[in-house]
Parts: sequence; structure tokens; C-alpha cells
Amino acid sequence: MRTLSAMREAYGLSMRAPRDGPDFVSRWTAVQGARIHHRASRKAPPGALAVVLVHGLAVSHRYMMPFAAHLAGRYRVSAIDLPGFGLSDDPGSVLELPELTDRLAEWLTVTGTGPAVLVGNSFGCQVAVDLAVRHPALVRGLVLAGPTMDARGRTAPRQILRALRDVRHEDPSQAPILLRDVIDAGPRRVALTFRMALRDPVERKLPLIDVPVLVTRGALEPIIPQRWAEQVTGLLPRGELAVVPSSPHNVNYAAAGRLAAVVTPFLDRLAARRPESRGA
Repeated sequence: MRTLSAMREAYGLSMRAPRDGPDFVSRWTAVQGARIHHRASRKAPPGALAVVLVHGLAVSHRYMMPFAAHLAGRYRVSAIDLPGFGLSDDPGSVLELPELTDRLAEWLTVTGTGPAVLVGNSFGCQVAVDLAVRHPALVRGLVLAGPTMDARGRTAPRQILRALRDVRHEDPSQAPILLRDVIDAGPRRVALTFRMALRDPVERKLPLIDVPVLVTRGALEPIIPQRWAEQVTGLLPRGELAVVPSSPHNVNYAAAGRLAAVVTPFLDRLAARRPESRGA
């Protein structure tokens, strides 16, 4: 369990946007008539690897910020709010997965961020996988932290039960952040996005990804069983698996330093390589 001061620091960093801070600033980019918000690191070495953090279901850039802080200064970090979530505009409807992916692809292109390494958590992994399959020229690599949905648990009751079992391992300071995120997105968008995530057969897409992929799961989490993490890794042509010790599902918030220790060597290897040429 983290100390009270550590929880306060994580909470303050997560809730600071849209105010500028010493390490991160908020930026908005128009994509198909609606603004997409991202939290961008202020400082990065010249030519630094671009790393885009993609949040999960019902959340936003906010819970990604403790992990982003561990990467800032080493990479060019962007923690994005998908359309309709966080501080991004409402796109006018609840977007299906291909629509979310296409908006993210356009954002990567318009901002000049791509090709980038995408780091997803939970449902954010499904978005990252879909992007890598449908817009491969924009992706240099993937980090899938707690990738959903487990093929043997792809029902709402099973996923809800697993999430409830995971709560006791999560950082309690995340609760008001999650509440703020649900208010921003709205219960209807959250519910419909959850149904969409359950319908997505992510395992069919994994063999089509031709970039290096690091799969991680928190050692304490019930949402992503070890069996499913190994299955995901085995389906990837260039996949590798790492278990983050003493960590829950939302490892990017509750155990950001431990996740960074696992992910940073992978990112450094990608940064040392020349970008690969792939078709659009």
C-alpha cells in the first residue's frame, strides 16, 4: 500500500488538467469537427520516441498521469482523451471501435505524433490493437497493459465480478478520479462502450500485428488471468510477456513506478531501432 503522501501526489497530478504544470500541458486538436484533448510532456530529448497513452473503459487521461510522469523527460509523452471522454469534446454519438480508432489515427497524423508507440490499459489495449491492424504505418510498437477481453470471460457478469474483486487491490485515491471520468463521459457512453468492448474479438486481430508488442499483467489482478495474458502473447508474431509484481489491473495508476521499470527497457529498444517501413 502506498503512503498517504504518495496517494496525494498521484491524485494531484491526475486532476491537474487543464491547468499547465511544470512537466505537462493540455492541448486540444480538432478532428472531424470535435476537439480531442491530450496531456503533453513539456520536455523530451531531440528526436525522442513518441509514446501515446490510451486509457481504458469509463476513464480518461487522468489515471494515466502517474505513469506518464515516469516517462516524461525520456520520451515524448502524450496521454490522450478518446472522443467523448475526459476533456475531449462529445463527438455527437457513442463511437464504435473502428470510429474511435479512425479518430485516433487522424489525431496521430494531424499532430505529427505518429508513428508512435501506443501504451494501452484495459479497453485501451483493444483500441491500440485495432489501430495497429487498420493503420499500421502509424504504429512503431505496442504495450498492452492488462489487455481485455479474456475470451473465456467475455460476458458482462463475469467482467463485473472480476472488476469488483480487483477493487481491493487498487489505490483508493483513484475512486474520485473514476467518478469524475464517469461524469464527464456519461453513464450511457460508458455502458454502450462496455457492450462494444465485449463484442470485440481481439484475439482474431493479434496475429495480424507486425510490430514488437509487450504484454503486461498485474500480478494481483483477477481481470486478466495469467492464462489469457499468455494466450495474447502467443498469438502475437512479435510478442513478449512481463508480469508486474504486486500490482492490480490499473497498474498505470496504482503501481506506476513498477510498470515503468518493466516498460522502459522495451521502449528503449524500440527507440534504438530505425522506424520500420509498413504500408498504410
